[in-house]
Amino acid sequence: TIIAGMGELHLEIIVDRLLREFKVEANVGAPQVAYRETIRKAANQETKYARQSGGKGQYCHVKIKIEPDEPGKGYEFVNAIVGGAIPKEYIPAVDNGIQGAMKAGVLAGYPVEDVEVTLTVVERREGQTTVPGCHMAAGMALREALAAASPVALEPLMKVEISVPDEFLGAAISLFGTAGGRVEDLEDRSGLKHVRGLAPLRKLFGFSTSLRSATQGRAGLVLTFDRFDLP
Repeated sequence: TIIAGMGELHLEIIVDRLLREFKVEANVGAPQVAYRETIRKAANQETKYARQSGGKGQYCHVKIKIEPDEPGKGYEFVNAIVGGAIPKEYIPAVDNGIQGAMKAGVLAGYPVEDVEVTLTVVERREGQTTVPGCHMAAGMALREALAAASPVALEPLMKVEISVPDEFLGAAISLFGTAGGRVEDLEDRSGLKHVRGLAPLRKLFGFSTSLRSATQGRAGLVLTFDRFDLP
C-alpha cells in the first residue's frame, strides 16, 4: 500500500493517525534517496561464459565497449557486428543481458544510467552457443566493464520554488543555502518574492517544516525532480 500526500506535514499527520487512531503497527523510518550510478571513462571488456553441465554445455564469448553518455540519455546499445556474422537472435540476448546487469551497479547496487554500450564481437561454438549463454556472458562483461570505468554515484537534484513575503526573503534564502541550494532566479509576482533554484534531495528532508517556522507559515514551496547529477 502506497500512501501519497501533498507534502511532509500532510504525510506526518497521516502517519500519526495510522499509529494513534487506527492502531496500525507501522515501522516509520527516515525517507530514502533513490541514487543512480554512472561511469566517468570508457572501458573495453572481453568475457567468456562456459558452463558444462552434461551434454554439449553452454558457451559464449563477447567483447563490449562502454562509454559515458550524455546526462539524461539513460542507456544506449550499439551493435557494431557487421552483416550476418552471427545468428540474429544472439543480439537481443546480449542487449537484454546488459540491461539486466545495469539494474544494479558495482558501487552500491543502484541502477546504472547514461552509459553507451557497443557490442563488437560475439564468438560462438557450433552446437554450444545458446541464447541464455549470450545473455549470461553479456551481463558478466557489463559488470566487469563498469568496475574498470571509474564508476560514480549520482544523486537526484530538485527544482525548488519558494514564494515568500519580502520581509522573510532573507531568512528563506539563508535557509535554502544551508540545504545546499543554489539560487538561479528571483522575481516579484503577485506581491511575493519568488526564489527559484536547485538543491540535492538528500538535504531537503525537513526543509518545508524549517521554512514554515522561519517565515511564520507564510512561505509556499514547490519541489519537482530535475535530473540526476554528481554530488
